Amino acid sequence: MALSRGLRCCQRVFSWIPVLIITAVVLWSYYAYVFELCLFTISNTLEKAVYLLVFHVCFGMFSWTYWKSIFTPPATPCKKFQLSYSDKQRYEMEERPDAQKQILVEIAKKLPIFTRTQSGAIRFCDRCQVLKPDRCHHCSVCETCVLKMDHHCPWVNNCVGFSNYKFFLLFLAYSMLYCVFITATVLQYFLKFWVGDLPNGPAKFHILFLMFVALMFFVSLMFLFTYHCWLVAKNRSTLVEAFSAPVFASGPDRNGFSLGLHKNLLQVFGEDRKLWFIPVFTSQGNGHYFPLRSQSSESHNPLLANEDMWDESDDGSEGSLVEDADPSVTIEMDD
Repeated sequence: MALSRGLRCCQRVFSWIPVLIITAVVLWSYYAYVFELCLFTISNTLEKAVYLLVFHVCFGMFSWTYWKSIFTPPATPCKKFQLSYSDKQRYEMEERPDAQKQILVEIAKKLPIFTRTQSGAIRFCDRCQVLKPDRCHHCSVCETCVLKMDHHCPWVNNCVGFSNYKFFLLFLAYSMLYCVFITATVLQYFLKFWVGDLPNGPAKFHILFLMFVALMFFVSLMFLFTYHCWLVAKNRSTLVEAFSAPVFASGPDRNGFSLGLHKNLLQVFGEDRKLWFIPVFTSQGNGHYFPLRSQSSESHNPLLANEDMWDESDDGSEGSLVEDADPSVTIEMDD
């Protein structure tokens, strides 16, 4: 037991190494750009002021989105998806697998769950003892089920999912912008150092290396950002829909949650476009229920026609079902 705790502790410590590497590179880039380039190399005062102003805006947005990606806790299923004491006892005492599946089916009738396992069973996490909401996945690193989990990212040492997916996308976007701005403004001084128009000194090494690092990171980020833009447009997540099609009552459907480009964007970024590029949470819903493509209109979707059946608490962290509601009808989450 002590050895296991020690290994987990070491794992937690080592998991911060990628974050420390990124932080060290960014802090060095700040020093190289602000001091070696702007203060020690550029002589034009107006050019220097403009470069410093725009750089600090890009640096600030990059740092803000990176911080939010790292320190926003993953959203987990609320208590309504956990087995009650009586249900848990009934499930554990039952030895027949078919009977256990039937118990889960009965419980799931009261919840907005549409997806199943490949065998058609209710998706249940034995480690967390919860019925998995649609698009939920268990993270072995975080040791918890994460709502709309996309992937576990070592570079932010966090699960990217419902609670921070928008922040992660903005982090990629502002990282690219940061690299593009550095490359565009450093290029002329990179060429001057390269051909010998500027004297050799400490600034030469920093500016040459800054150019190569910015280009290298930009190329890597461009592919990753493009891939996630495609996922957003298709309303997919890396682990749940991109790698394997979710299974519905009608069968597997990789596009089961896609409602069209506009609605897919709104699910991630929200309806207030003024906040799309700001790292504040604006995603629709609370991660437990997502509209289906086959039920995209309210007139055809009983979930959207019975909004009173899911009563959110004031903090939005937990839902509750009206006890006398029809268990065959599922419910809509508040935005």
